[in-house]
Amino acid sequence: MSNPTHDPFYSSPFGPFYRRHAPYMVQPEYRIYEMNKRLQTRTEESDSLWWDAFATEFFEEDATLTLSFCLEDGPKRYTIGRTLIPRYFSTVFEGGVSELHYILKHSKESFHNSCITLDCDQCTMVTQHGKPMFTKVCTEGRLILEFAFDDLMRIKTWHFTIRQYRELIPRSILAMHAQDPQVLEQLSKNITRMGLTNFTLNYLRLCVILEPMQELMSRHKTYNLSPRDCLKTCLFQKWQRMVAPPAGHPQNFKTEIFPTNHKKAEPARQTTTKRRKRKNSASSANSAGTTASKKRSPATNFSLSSQVPVSISSTRFASSLFLRLYVHVCRFTTRARGIPDGIAAIRFNLFAHKRGKHRGG
Repeated sequence: MSNPTHDPFYSSPFGPFYRRHAPYMVQPEYRIYEMNKRLQTRTEESDSLWWDAFATEFFEEDATLTLSFCLEDGPKRYTIGRTLIPRYFSTVFEGGVSELHYILKHSKESFHNSCITLDCDQCTMVTQHGKPMFTKVCTEGRLILEFAFDDLMRIKTWHFTIRQYRELIPRSILAMHAQDPQVLEQLSKNITRMGLTNFTLNYLRLCVILEPMQELMSRHKTYNLSPRDCLKTCLFQKWQRMVAPPAGHPQNFKTEIFPTNHKKAEPARQTTTKRRKRKNSASSANSAGTTASKKRSPATNFSLSSQVPVSISSTRFASSLFLRLYVHVCRFTTRARGIPDGIAAIRFNLFAHKRGKHRGG
């Protein structure tokens, strides 16, 4: 027998130039295959505990899931955190889907910054709909995943950009209702929007309100505080982070970042002295001083005597942050009344009316 030709690119496992594969045991694409198999084991009796276990197996504790697509009113982009990911997958099945799996073609893998990135430009999300009619929906787009470089190899970021979708109906169903124009007209209508059901789209819109409220909800469950106290403590802690200088900087770091403007403060004092002269009473001056001290406090239950005095720019920034959070709270209470959680039914009245009066005066 003649010896085979020598391959110059062949490296023997026993030779000095043999290189091992990557140290992880499982390929990233195989993790998607395992996730598809786990989704197939779902039953109608699968509750929230099953979905939490599913998310814990395949997603990191600080994972994020992002969906990007374009609707009739413009492009949309929704990003949800780890606590809302289990509910997202459950809403897919609650919207009439009986089967869900992902198909990856020509995916590329890369390793950088202790993460494994999987980039698939030809990803297809296949869903089988049983109602209102039997339909197979193929949603095509680009899927970018980041896996943690460890033994568990869970997903850190999930970004799916939807480009197009197709809804497929079997010919047998069309042949059965060929003589019924009403059924044919109903079959010609789409049952999804960019491959997503209305149930899932409504949940993504709701997550825009729920995501900023995660800190308040977790504080409410951990410390058993009232919603008003939770919002006060969160605002007070954010105010402390803005006022306190960062670690490793000198004590006068705050004065360098927020320089006090003494020229602006002097006219304000002169106007207050003129008003006091018009009143001509010491008691009215004392009452005005007490009301002014009440205006400066960020929350009624916190004593700020030990805190560092805040400049004008920092107080304005804190008030703008308070108003933004208050707008989120108002939207949450008005739109999320259908949520089964008890927090959705609680109203954050706060002391906005008093702040409005003080600003108007």
